[in-house]
Amino acid sequence: MSPAKDPAVALPRTRKQRKRLKRKVKIKAKRRAQKKKNLKEKENVTPLVKKYWLQRYDLFSKYDVGIKLDEEGWFSVTPEEIAAWQARRCAGAGVVIDAFAGVGGNAIQFAKVRNSVVNPLACRHVIAVEIDPHKVALALHNAKIYGVQDHIDFIVGDFFQLAPFLKGDVVFLSPPWGGPSYKAKENFTLDLLKPKDGYSLFKVAQAITPNIIMYLPRNIDVLQASELSWLSSPPLDIEVEENFVRGYSKGITIYFGDTAFS
Repeated sequence: MSPAKDPAVALPRTRKQRKRLKRKVKIKAKRRAQKKKNLKEKENVTPLVKKYWLQRYDLFSKYDVGIKLDEEGWFSVTPEEIAAWQARRCAGAGVVIDAFAGVGGNAIQFAKVRNSVVNPLACRHVIAVEIDPHKVALALHNAKIYGVQDHIDFIVGDFFQLAPFLKGDVVFLSPPWGGPSYKAKENFTLDLLKPKDGYSLFKVAQAITPNIIMYLPRNIDVLQASELSWLSSPPLDIEVEENFVRGYSKGITIYFGDTAFS
């Protein structure tokens, strides 16, 4: 049998078939290139980051498009699924202040949900505060990948110093937990939060708005954290929620004021 008639080696005859074949070839080449890139990245990640690198698509679904993180960002960014849910809880909020923006995980979702069909009234604008200018540069880069950079004001500065000058409808607090070592604590208390204890942090946020969302370690002393609602008179409505990704507990979100379902 001649090669032209052998179905195993015959080339597609129609234009549609040729296009389909070219598309398949391009996809395979792209996958090979991405696999090669991932293997190279895996070799370069530090031992501390390796565990989180394996969860990279849980952190940012668009990781392969060019997401950038520093070492601290790997273990401090809120997983995207959780960040998106927290953002959807801000129904009707005009301005959301992200007090510890890091590499932008939450700020991006707060800005992204503004065009959501699920909640078209949410988050008209986001103010993202971060004391580390390098993290702000990474956050802005990541926001561009999600196409929401025009809806976020990134501010390099200390939230505690800037708070008296900020105005917003919701304040989101996800302060540093002290690194991966937080897991070793059987009962994580508010005084272990950085750079100041949870009570001080909450009072500063409360001066802006009573509508506060706190994202805390999964081993947080929930009773102690819930008592923050009593810092207001009358006490704020409160809701406590445990957050999971792929069946694994990742943290505790506490909603105060109008952000609570109650």
